[in-house]
Amino acid sequence: MAIETNMKTAIIVFPASNCDRDAAMAIEQATGSKPAMIWHGETSLPDLDLIILPGGFSYGDYLRSGAMAARSPVMAAIKQKAEAGVKILGICNGFQILTESGLLPGALMRNSGLDFVCGMETLQTANHDTAFTKALANKPYVKFPVAHHDGNYTADEETLNRLEGEGRIVFRYVTNPNGSARNIAGIINERGNVLGLMPHPERVIANHLGGTDGVGFFKGIVEMGNTK
Repeated sequence: MAIETNMKTAIIVFPASNCDRDAAMAIEQATGSKPAMIWHGETSLPDLDLIILPGGFSYGDYLRSGAMAARSPVMAAIKQKAEAGVKILGICNGFQILTESGLLPGALMRNSGLDFVCGMETLQTANHDTAFTKALANKPYVKFPVAHHDGNYTADEETLNRLEGEGRIVFRYVTNPNGSARNIAGIINERGNVLGLMPHPERVIANHLGGTDGVGFFKGIVEMGNTK
């Protein structure tokens, strides 16, 4: 059942995004209304509560995953929204875009085994005290699928220590599929309104899709949006 909400959501569509409609279905299921689908060439954004940068292979992953999308016209507006406190969620390629644009620290490098990884992964919810995870307080572990070639999260030791010390590592892999430093699967910015994660919660919103842990994740974001 959808949550009654006035939450305004948009999904940014880049050339070769391929999880934008999956994300739209997850939001529609959680809220009962369709999110705005905004082309990356736009230079302004309407009043919004949540912006999702979806997974896919923006610009064919040429140059470096997320590097070209990070320079799309819409990103200047997204940075302004982030500075204003709007929630930004980057999933997989969206996480790569967030690091390439400087909205999150570190980088997503080639998987340590140099192979594309695809399958269900168990994640530890490492911080329940965020607007994205408070509703998962009774779920120390969730199962989200992964599908990426460049998901090896890397940062210098000072940055990693700061993320640890400030509780900004939000999700960790239980079995690290890509070699990410400190098993990092998702991190949040210092302000707490920009989250990037490599796994795909939007792909587990029904039992016939392999699980429903994504339902709680997205409904939790909506519930927190209603309490702002």
